[in-house]
Amino acid sequence: MEWTCSSLIWLVSSFSAALLLLLHLISPTKGSNGSNKKRPPGPPGWPIVGNMFDLGTMPHQNLYQLRTKYGSVLWLKLGSTNTMVIQSAKAAAELFKKHDLPFADRKVPDALTALCYNQGSLAFGNYGPNWRMLRRVCSMELQNNKRINESASLRQKCIDNMIIWIEEDSAASRAQGGTGEVQLLRFLFIMAFNVVGNLMLSRDLLDIQSDEGQQFFDAMNKFMGWAGKPNVADFLPFLKWLDPMGIKRNMVRDMGKCMKIISGFVKERVQEKQSGREKMRKDFLDVLMEYEGDEKEGLGKISERNVIIIILEMFFGGSESSSSTIEWAMTELLRSRDSMKNVKEELDRVVRPNRKVEESDINELPYLQAVVKETLRLHPAIPLLVPRNAREDANYMGYLIAKNTQVIVNAWAIGRDPEAWDDPLSFKPERFLGSDIEYKGQHFQFIPFGSGRRICVGYSLAHRVVTLGLASLLHSFDWELDRYVTPETIDMKERTGLTLRKLDPLRAIPKRRTV
Repeated sequence: MEWTCSSLIWLVSSFSAALLLLLHLISPTKGSNGSNKKRPPGPPGWPIVGNMFDLGTMPHQNLYQLRTKYGSVLWLKLGSTNTMVIQSAKAAAELFKKHDLPFADRKVPDALTALCYNQGSLAFGNYGPNWRMLRRVCSMELQNNKRINESASLRQKCIDNMIIWIEEDSAASRAQGGTGEVQLLRFLFIMAFNVVGNLMLSRDLLDIQSDEGQQFFDAMNKFMGWAGKPNVADFLPFLKWLDPMGIKRNMVRDMGKCMKIISGFVKERVQEKQSGREKMRKDFLDVLMEYEGDEKEGLGKISERNVIIIILEMFFGGSESSSSTIEWAMTELLRSRDSMKNVKEELDRVVRPNRKVEESDINELPYLQAVVKETLRLHPAIPLLVPRNAREDANYMGYLIAKNTQVIVNAWAIGRDPEAWDDPLSFKPERFLGSDIEYKGQHFQFIPFGSGRRICVGYSLAHRVVTLGLASLLHSFDWELDRYVTPETIDMKERTGLTLRKLDPLRAIPKRRTV
């Protein structure tokens, strides 16, 4: 038998993996103090894999089911990763009000360590001076009402284009003998993607009839797919160097394509500045490139690499969450005739049928805002939020939680907490009318964007895009289901990944409203 170099490497790696598995199998599971006592309750696990099988294909749902037996604070052993799961408003309040800083780090998936992405990321970067600097810069642009108001015309343009494309696509279907039915998500995603493109780079990147930006769009889709794919290397870290599922290798390829495209935009902007061509309005890329640093923290300008990563992250977060939320809202309204009737009557009363909805109308549309809140309660875009990581040993609700414990907050379960919500499984926008409950992280029964230091930096902008986008769809068209589909038979199955989408994209027939 002839031994090659690759054969020897394979033999050594296989022997090492087997030895580590054996050691893991025979070693007792212990906390930092050598004891399993005072941990939260949880289901028994299998050797080596622990509770990995308890997650199933719908982790947020399966964890919610475990609450009945084990309570709202759950302990899991996911491979070699100690994990605490928070599943009630009371437990979330304890976490964010008393333990926000000790649990402020991130548990980063192996896929997102590709090309050192996590080191420049706002969502996945660990807490520290560099993260705080990035957070301040992003907050100035994305949470400042004055800055957000200045970009209202850009959002309006993207939403107006979406309405035109939907009408054209429906008309083309009828011209070919079809019903005029459209797949709504396609248009929602392009709209949201272009909103981000205009805010970040001052340009539309996608058009319904052209291939402009398609390369970036395709690479982004693959990037998001790898980021949300379960990876055995995350649960058994000693396998990371093998990358047994090939997820990190694929992420390096597709993330690399995205970063190369954004790098081109950055170089183009540098050339524009050197030539003296100035735009009328600064976009987010300008803000990042012109930031001079933080002398107090001893930090200089943001590196070009980190600029690229932040821009990429904004596309990732902004386009996925907004488009998914609007699709779920439309689905729930098509299932609830009374809610649809109420929101359309409010739009007709406030906006009137003879003009389009504008952002300035939103504050006068409380029922529409209640629909958005109720949608986010039942269908948070990131159902398990982004996992946190314990920076130090902590005493949480009487439990001893060791450093490096992963902390998962099940926002999907908290939105269904029977101790916080009446009739929690039903879609009832009315529950928010006259209520002061907001999704700004202070009401712990309703945290679709998280809370504390790691709350989503873009929630104010997402609110504008989702409410105006949904209002425009409802005010521009009357929506009907295909004759073979009824409100009771709409498929509500979910597709999990990093974000929560409908498994079967919503299809409906838009009929232009006439004055």
